[in-house]
Amino acid sequence: MWFVIQALNIEVFLTNEYLKLALKTLHFVIVNKIEMSTNSLLSYTVELSTLISLIGTCLARNTAHHLCWLDKPGQRKIHAKSIPLLGGIAIYVAFLAASFIFNRHWFLSEGYSVLIGATVIVGVGLYDDVCRLDPLPKLLGQTGAAIAIILGGIQANVSGIYWLDMGITLFWIVGICNAVNLLDNMDGLSGGVTAIACLFLGAIALSQGQVPIAIVCASLFGATLGFLWFNWHPATIFMGDAGSLLLGFILAVLGLMIGFPTDADRASWLIPLFVLTIPIFDTTLVTISRLRRGIAIADGGKDHTSHRLVGLGLNVRQAVMRIYLAAFLCGLGAILAALVPIEGVDRAIAALFAIVAVIALFCFEQVDLSNTGQTSHKVSSTTLLPDSH
Repeated sequence: MWFVIQALNIEVFLTNEYLKLALKTLHFVIVNKIEMSTNSLLSYTVELSTLISLIGTCLARNTAHHLCWLDKPGQRKIHAKSIPLLGGIAIYVAFLAASFIFNRHWFLSEGYSVLIGATVIVGVGLYDDVCRLDPLPKLLGQTGAAIAIILGGIQANVSGIYWLDMGITLFWIVGICNAVNLLDNMDGLSGGVTAIACLFLGAIALSQGQVPIAIVCASLFGATLGFLWFNWHPATIFMGDAGSLLLGFILAVLGLMIGFPTDADRASWLIPLFVLTIPIFDTTLVTISRLRRGIAIADGGKDHTSHRLVGLGLNVRQAVMRIYLAAFLCGLGAILAALVPIEGVDRAIAALFAIVAVIALFCFEQVDLSNTGQTSHKVSSTTLLPDSH
């Protein structure tokens, strides 16, 4: 009965017109099994995943309050009151539901490993959100999800050497999982950057005729949009590790699946690096900075890119919007590298990105870090842990 009462509260956030339109669309597609154009298919996918995410996030927020699954304030966090977790479960449900309805043939034939890996990663993240998980089991869970992807036939093709490429694949998936997890340090940041990445990865997939991959991007895009309605500053719910690890996992896998079969000379492995420059840069920044200051890499605190922008005088929304803009520009760079028919353009953009990143690293290291909530001590080799809001 309690869940029924909470479900009725959803109407506060959703208009009857939008709900009726979404339900009619879903009924029309499933019952009549119509053939749709690619644009319509992607549009319906985004609409449905957004709707499910809106409803699911509202329910998840109320459930987390009821169960007292909350992220409490602390010296290393910027929120002043306890915020419910479980937003990642709503993203997971919305993503899978929309993917199965509009892309189930691909999911059941080629993408089943994505389902398995995503479920493993969400389970690991949820356990960490509720009970706190030690670094090693958490790393093993991420590695297990990555192995599921490799066993499903999805793997990087950088060196042409199977075992080396398998190692690169494991490093890529685990690395991006942790990078997006670490990026989840300010309201709306990780979800918004993920949504932007999905837009560009989806566009590139479409340009290569990879419609099923574009639908996966659309499903994740809608799922993050619905969540962001509640996560934009001031947030009323957090995605937790279950959400941030899931977003990183799916983005990493999408980067592996996008290919360029008609252009053998193009370094396709650079494209996802361009799209995901922001989480990669942020992780690099805090790693170098903590090592330089004699702070353990796993020692979370307010020393991320977003915190430094706030330290320069921006408020939370302004800082997040600046990072959105940077993510958008990185996505444009990926589009140019992927689609401009000029030899070497991808490598030229990579060189430009590298130069800008080094300059940005130097500039951000000049920001005052006296109020990060961290304590200098001997650096350990502990696996990266998430930094909370």
